[in-house]
Amino acid sequence: MKQKLISVALFSAITFPLAAHAETPMELLIVTPTRMAQSLDKTIADTSVLTEQDIRKSGAPDVPTLLRSLAGVEVVQSGGLGTQSSTFMRGTNSSHVLVLLDGVRINSATTGTTALEHIMLDSIERIEVVRGNVSSLYGSEAIGGVIQLFTKQGRGASAFNASVGVGSHGTKRLAAGLSGSVDATSYSVNVGKVKTDGVSAVNTDIAPTANPDKDGYDNTTLNAQVKHAINADHQLSASLFSTRGDSQYDNVFNLATTDLNNTKAAIEKLSLTSDDQLNAMWHSKLNWARGTDDSKDYLNDVENGHIKTVSNQLAWQNELRIADTQRINLAAEHLVQSVDSSTLFTQTERIVNSLLGGYVGEYGTQQVQLNLRQDRYSDFGIANTGLLGYGLAFADSWRATASISNAFKAPTFNDMHAPAAWGSNPNLRPERANNRELGLRYSSSGQHVELVYFDNRIHDLINYPAPLYTAQNVDRARISGAELGYTVEFGDTRMKANATWQNPRDTATDQTLLRRAKRLANLAVTQHIGSWEAGGELQYSGERQDIFTDASTFITIGETLASYSLINITANYDISKQLKLSLRADNLFNKGYMHAYSYNTLGRTLFVGLSYQQ
Repeated sequence: MKQKLISVALFSAITFPLAAHAETPMELLIVTPTRMAQSLDKTIADTSVLTEQDIRKSGAPDVPTLLRSLAGVEVVQSGGLGTQSSTFMRGTNSSHVLVLLDGVRINSATTGTTALEHIMLDSIERIEVVRGNVSSLYGSEAIGGVIQLFTKQGRGASAFNASVGVGSHGTKRLAAGLSGSVDATSYSVNVGKVKTDGVSAVNTDIAPTANPDKDGYDNTTLNAQVKHAINADHQLSASLFSTRGDSQYDNVFNLATTDLNNTKAAIEKLSLTSDDQLNAMWHSKLNWARGTDDSKDYLNDVENGHIKTVSNQLAWQNELRIADTQRINLAAEHLVQSVDSSTLFTQTERIVNSLLGGYVGEYGTQQVQLNLRQDRYSDFGIANTGLLGYGLAFADSWRATASISNAFKAPTFNDMHAPAAWGSNPNLRPERANNRELGLRYSSSGQHVELVYFDNRIHDLINYPAPLYTAQNVDRARISGAELGYTVEFGDTRMKANATWQNPRDTATDQTLLRRAKRLANLAVTQHIGSWEAGGELQYSGERQDIFTDASTFITIGETLASYSLINITANYDISKQLKLSLRADNLFNKGYMHAYSYNTLGRTLFVGLSYQQ
């Protein structure tokens, strides 16, 4: 019944007659879908953008909270703020989502995932999310899509900003920053602190061997960048990002329920860039960067394991404008990934050399995108990927798109080079995927409607089958479905809605993939009332399947996670031009639900913040 109500609400929103007056920001320039600047209304890939204004007005503390509002995106957390998260995009595995920070890989080379739970929003200026296979642009991991986070940049006159806030579960947030430009040099420095007492990560009614105490979280973030324009055609820049999180968690296999577990994690990014307009048609960018994922585990305040992966990246990208509406992208990349761990890996370094060619062209009402990429890995060989996309504006305000692409995910160091007792296999092949998409878009008079059908077929998936439990390329999956999105602005009111229908299945067993719903939906409305802006959000997730291993019997059983609907509200008040008050309430009606079986989620939470912008 809930599912029908959600669908009715979304379709009613789309068909409800509105006197719209403001255009939606479809002319916004983005870079992730092609690796070249392009307006959102010309992209072929299914793309969502969260602007600085969206981030600020949301009142959300971290990236996972904000991502849950997007079509096709599910974020599962094993407890409250700062606990381990998994991001599923269009039903693919969490290791099939590539996360970039200002174009830099920050994922763990041992797990293949990115610890998004440690990235707070105080230093993030914009988020671009591309759904679908884009390995032909970025290489490994991008089977489900790419999430690119852009940190805050300096521009304009020097200005100071600060914010402070308190909320439920002893939550405290503090941030400050200084940014601007002096002559030909711009700069930005931002620091942030988040701390919360949290809740018990594990439900002790289900898992009585877990410690019932609260599992808190402490995060410190620094972001800094400086850019100097040598002249109008040449710029040099450097940037630093560091986030450090200390998260407590529950381990149901501990010897005593009083045992304390915590993880101290650090994600860092250092980048140096030369940006050069060499002539009227040739734009070149040379970038060196280092992305780090560092994690240390503690039991009763004694370190019992650590693992650190470093990705050193060198990229040379060249954009050639061969005509007013035609551009070519040529790039070469060199990546060295290394592992430092308390566990002895059989191999601790891999080298990846990559070549990329891309083309974007407009022919009147038609758009074409072509990408080809080759990645050469030192430990398993070559991966070739490609994408062909087409767009056609066939009537006033209407546009159709179609694309075919393939993608891959490289085996992780855990899969290939961990100790043999872990079931590693040095002969693994990459996981492969083939994706087809059809899209239909309508944009006029402040209204934007988007319908996308996708069919993603993945093979050579890595699993650890019995009885040997050694990694093998044995699994296959097919994920097909559709996404419907709607945005409208009329007067002082803005409405955003999306719904996702998907069927993520293991084709060998015909079972639904774990922790992924077949139905997702979001509906958000904001309204200006004088100096106030108030908003409400409805989030819906359908039933999901999960498994649970009993700590006393070690028997694994299947469980069904119930569907849920959550109401969140926000309010922002302009005390003055510089001073603003913000309020956010999540799970307003204190609904009980689970992202993962046996793990608690936060009930009703309230947060009040005050921000100053010079």
